[in-house]
Amino acid sequence: MILPGSMLGVLGGGQLGLMFSLSAKRMGFKTTVVDPDPDAPAFSIADRKIIGSYSDPELLADLTASCHAVTTEFENVPADSLAVLEQALTVRPSSHSVATCQDRILEKSFLRDNGFPTAPFLTLPGESSPADFKLHPLLPGILKASREGYDGKGQWSVSSYEELSRILINTTGPFVLEKRLDLQAEYSIVLARSHDGEMAFYPVAENIHESGILHISAVPADIPLELSELIKKTAANIANRLDYVGVLSVEFFLGKEGGLYVNELAPRPHNSGHYTIDACQSSQFDQHVRVLTGIPLARTDLLSPCAMGNLLGHLWTDQSPPDLQGILEHPSAKLYLYGKKHARPGRKMGHFTVFGTHVTEAKLHARNLLSRLSGNPMNHESPDFQFTASRKNNLSPPAEKT
Repeated sequence: MILPGSMLGVLGGGQLGLMFSLSAKRMGFKTTVVDPDPDAPAFSIADRKIIGSYSDPELLADLTASCHAVTTEFENVPADSLAVLEQALTVRPSSHSVATCQDRILEKSFLRDNGFPTAPFLTLPGESSPADFKLHPLLPGILKASREGYDGKGQWSVSSYEELSRILINTTGPFVLEKRLDLQAEYSIVLARSHDGEMAFYPVAENIHESGILHISAVPADIPLELSELIKKTAANIANRLDYVGVLSVEFFLGKEGGLYVNELAPRPHNSGHYTIDACQSSQFDQHVRVLTGIPLARTDLLSPCAMGNLLGHLWTDQSPPDLQGILEHPSAKLYLYGKKHARPGRKMGHFTVFGTHVTEAKLHARNLLSRLSGNPMNHESPDFQFTASRKNNLSPPAEKT
């Protein structure tokens, strides 16, 4: 066990690094944050800040000499750098886990090869032509760059060979082409898994996206117990098969025919888990610190139904924040701004969590607050505020390989 007072290294200084560092500091740890951006939000509270490349050998040598353990706040940190650090330090999650999750081809292949259900997909090499493949069963589909894509970036909706050809000609691959599923809903679950295989699970969240970016997460998802248990069991099996140590988020699709599909893995705390800061006995960032330092996992009990709303850069006008008075005045809303100096469309600038006696009520509050920020207050009685109740689904657990 690594004890308070020790130095923890964090590769990445965005909002996830900021919130990890806040949890670490509250628990008595120091943090060294590394980021190439001199304005990285986590620098505001880090005990040490290092501005530089994640691949810089001198920087990695510095971390090796000064830190007791190292983690990453996002999956696009070079896995090779984590592998270098692993030779001398505790690194969680491992370079192998991050390498698998940061490459969609490796990630999808891992899920398929271990019997976890995904949307039908095909990998396309960097230099390929649609004529080289039998793609008709996958169209219409979603073409995704194998690396670096997130929040809708590096993704294209394609309906025909012609559309696909234009993208392949003008964009560097490789890619994954997934069949577009007819969906009922999207869900995610955040878990923590310790070095000895102990796991703690947060409640399932229902996620609502706009333009490929998370808009609202509502917790607990208003779903049948059998679906919640299937999501939990599938996520646990994924973590075990990956021999994962750290905080992991697993995103799911629920098809209109009732089938459950794994969408993506995030080897870190997740946007849909920000509600845990205020609504759970311990947050996902507390668990991240605990796993990294070998402290036993904490309880994850949900204290109240809630909903989290993302505040994105398009709400900022001329780099000035929107009128946040509605959120500040709401008696059960908690606001978080990340301190990013430059806003741009799609950039996550902050979030809020709002509570309710039932998840439907919390979701209504979140949507109303977000619509006020956009200048279009919505009527609570309108059909847009009516959400589907619990559904019975034709579910079957994923096959497991021995």
